[in-house]
Amino acid sequence: MDKSGTIIIIEDDPDDQFVLEEVFNELGYTNKRMYFADGLTALDYLYTTPDRPFIIISDINLPILNGLELRQKVQNDAELSLKCIPYVYFTTAINQRAVIDAYSTSAQGFFVKPSEFEEIKDTIHVMMEYWKRCAAPNNF
Repeated sequence: MDKSGTIIIIEDDPDDQFVLEEVFNELGYTNKRMYFADGLTALDYLYTTPDRPFIIISDINLPILNGLELRQKVQNDAELSLKCIPYVYFTTAINQRAVIDAYSTSAQGFFVKPSEFEEIKDTIHVMMEYWKRCAAPNNF
């Protein structure tokens, strides 16, 4: 995990992408951000980039390859797994089955997407600060 690395955001709603970008700007995080509208495009990027992204923030309900399927592919790929990229869900899909499925793929967090801007900002702040303070095996 490179704490100055790219933040990968997998979100298919352009309005949510816009709001998230505003949140990151207001919070002052300088990490480069890359947005993907589906899990397959994000996976292609992860396979081809030499970078070690800082974090993956993923919706669950995505076209082509949903967030749960993407997490499973990242987790089961030896090369991607060694990058130790935190994978957290940020989604409106809140029900017991979604949470169980997310954690069964060893997700490192499940955050419910609030509807208010300030609440989204607070949630992203908590998420980012937690991972900025965490140690990972490849930090040494």
